[in-house]
Amino acid sequence: MTTMIAVLPPFDQSTLQRMRQVDPVVQRYRARFALFEWSDIDPPKPRAPGRPSHPPSAYLKAALVRINEHLASTPRWRAYLLDHPLLVLELGFRPHLDFRQPYGFDVAKTVPSIRHLNHILRTLDTRKLADLLTQTIEALCEEIPGLGEVVAFDVKHIYANVQENNFRAYVEERFKKDQQPRGDPDCRLGVKKSTNQVQPDGTTKEKKELLWGYGSGVAAAITADYGDVVLAEFTQPFNENDVTYFVPLYLHSVATLNRFPLHITADAAFDSWYASQTCAARGGIAAIPLNQHAHPIYERDADGTPRCPIGLRMHPPPSFSTPTATVLNAFAACCCFLNRQEKRVIMRSRASPRGVSKTRIGRKAG
Repeated sequence: MTTMIAVLPPFDQSTLQRMRQVDPVVQRYRARFALFEWSDIDPPKPRAPGRPSHPPSAYLKAALVRINEHLASTPRWRAYLLDHPLLVLELGFRPHLDFRQPYGFDVAKTVPSIRHLNHILRTLDTRKLADLLTQTIEALCEEIPGLGEVVAFDVKHIYANVQENNFRAYVEERFKKDQQPRGDPDCRLGVKKSTNQVQPDGTTKEKKELLWGYGSGVAAAITADYGDVVLAEFTQPFNENDVTYFVPLYLHSVATLNRFPLHITADAAFDSWYASQTCAARGGIAAIPLNQHAHPIYERDADGTPRCPIGLRMHPPPSFSTPTATVLNAFAACCCFLNRQEKRVIMRSRASPRGVSKTRIGRKAG
């Protein structure tokens, strides 16, 4: 017996609304988007002639879908939207009506093209994304008491979508900072990882892994129940040092939390006096490893006084005054009382069996 299938006209508005209420993908993202306030992102606009454009919130919601579905490329992102027409309506895209289509609108003409989506990502106002992040953190601060007492800072690399990063493509000068890739005029050349390889003769050779791209700095708070909570994000070209991310991330975290973090933690690339000072003024701890920045490691006595490279005890320099401030010994860095010429004399004397007379050192030191 042949099964009879009724031929239905295109779905009307009420039918589409009921289908969206039972669609699991639509329901999952509807519950997630309900946590945000979208009125500030979509301000009312005066009515103008012509077909209205897509609202800014539709692009933001589509970008959040891309992140949640781990869609690395824009073609895969657009293909996912084409496979879920009901989700396209839920995101807020204005449908291109076509009653010849099953859903009553042309999905391919409703979803922006790949080129337009890439343009939206490049020109998207980051302040709107920051507003969504601020709303999330304010809600979490009410839910989690003490959120933000300990804040961790880190930087992650982002590959630029250029052929110079693709080792399967032939590029004559792949990593030459003077030749900017045509695919991304804003990316910069930087070092992802640097290692020292031991050669057969016992010497070491530095090997650097380079890439064209960006660096994404993140400030996050770790909680036992919720895991990592991102408090701030800052992106800049990859040729910038990691320590340059600290001040923008710290200020953004303070503005979002509405208070200062008590403790901070980061890797050795963030070692700086101003990073430690943010915790010292409040009795906190800056858990940042010491970074000598290619300088020699000075030995210290039991009282913390450092010794110079030739083993002499160092002392603070004398106080001096400027038109705007007076630098005291207690806040000055330690130095050696000998100058470079005197140090060379002592080092030569240690290498020579005759040594050097005490009167000569005393005369030079005095």
